[in-house]
Amino acid sequence: MRLGAHVSTAGGVDKAPGNAETIGAESMQVFTRNQNRWVSKPIAAESAARYREELQRSGVSPVLAHDSYLVNLASTNPEMLEKSVVAFVDELARAQLLEIPYLVTHPGSHLGAGVSEGLRAFTAALDRCLELAGGDNRVMVLLETTAGQGTNLGAEPSHLRDIIAGSGYPDRLGMCADTCHLLAAGFDLTCREGYEATVEELASAVGLDRLRAWHLNDSKKGRGSKVDRHADIGEGELGLEPFRWLVNDPRWTDLAGCLETPAGPEKWAAQLTLLKGMRAG
Repeated sequence: MRLGAHVSTAGGVDKAPGNAETIGAESMQVFTRNQNRWVSKPIAAESAARYREELQRSGVSPVLAHDSYLVNLASTNPEMLEKSVVAFVDELARAQLLEIPYLVTHPGSHLGAGVSEGLRAFTAALDRCLELAGGDNRVMVLLETTAGQGTNLGAEPSHLRDIIAGSGYPDRLGMCADTCHLLAAGFDLTCREGYEATVEELASAVGLDRLRAWHLNDSKKGRGSKVDRHADIGEGELGLEPFRWLVNDPRWTDLAGCLETPAGPEKWAAQLTLLKGMRAG
């Protein structure tokens, strides 16, 4: 596993590879636009070129982009849905410009319409985004496993399975598994048997060939809480052992394993050192 974190792009996206290097990250995740605004300035060609140069120099790989938290492709509100589509198409274009292979997204919230309708609406909107992005855009969308909080979709692997099965672009869709979210959704990652059972369920529902990245987060809340609250590595309900299994699992070789823990950049270097130290041999 290539260990990294969600690094800042403050001052320009070209700063991200250097920020990753500073904390000892081997991989990284970034926002390519302001995650709390619907409209963001385009990425200047010069900034994109510098980013690509810096990325090649640093050797940081693979890279994930994460979409804006405002986006909800399952929204029942036509205005919000249209804003989400426009924003997500822009996310795809930005990732393509920066040659980022993966765009991570949560599968939306059905807002009371029900799971089946929410999954149908999300899939239709996602397909529309992929069509609007154009045939030259080859960014793979990674559907993230979620905690199941509120009306959020994606807490059950079957949700991701149904999105992929219903899409006209299944080859463009993959999965990002989040350790905190899996525990909160009810999966027992705290024992080896539960870890293997969780992987088996992901494999059965979606396929491990589609699992392209992990988010490495401990959880402030317990198994089945449905509450999405990240904790620092080893300081939550998961403890250290699940992360030891993850970093040594040959099935995740060369996959990004990115921190999104609350400690932030000032302590991520120490957490990455901790995770690297768990590697056998």
